[in-house]
Amino acid sequence: MKLIAFLRGLRLNARAVTMAYLQTAFEAEGFERVEVFLATGNVVFDGDAEDIGGLEVAIDAMLVDALGFEVTTFIRTDAEVRAIAHHKAFMPALIKTAAAYNVAMFRGELDAAAKETVLTFRTPGEDLQVHGREIYWLSGKKPGESEISNAVFELAVGRPSTLRGVKTMREIARRYPPR
Repeated sequence: MKLIAFLRGLRLNARAVTMAYLQTAFEAEGFERVEVFLATGNVVFDGDAEDIGGLEVAIDAMLVDALGFEVTTFIRTDAEVRAIAHHKAFMPALIKTAAAYNVAMFRGELDAAAKETVLTFRTPGEDLQVHGREIYWLSGKKPGESEISNAVFELAVGRPSTLRGVKTMREIARRYPPR
């Protein structure tokens, strides 16, 4: 199966890592059929889903060695990416008029207290839904204009996450469908 590693922290503080270098780093560690998707830290490779948590930690350590700084990894299987891409978090008419539609990914499911806290950030112009390990965020504002951000999610939940546009998730799902 295909696994997709969504990396957080590649472009912080002007740390620009080329996707070619990232691909080479994964291949040097023995990952097979490695591809990078867009220049936002999405690495696709062949693997299995036996110990995703262990693999995330191993990739974090590998990237510290390869890059010299911490990067947090969030892995989803091809089937999970497809489920994220096609999850019906909001009505299609609302999505069409939104300025942004994003998904924040966490390593583990959010507990009831975290879900409740996240949902307090809803406003008439910004809606949120928590589903499993993801927060779906529909905004009438462009990124940077909203009071909500990935940093707000991280503070509310108490652990790191990474943010991607749902459009990106749909593109990945289309390009790497579950076998």
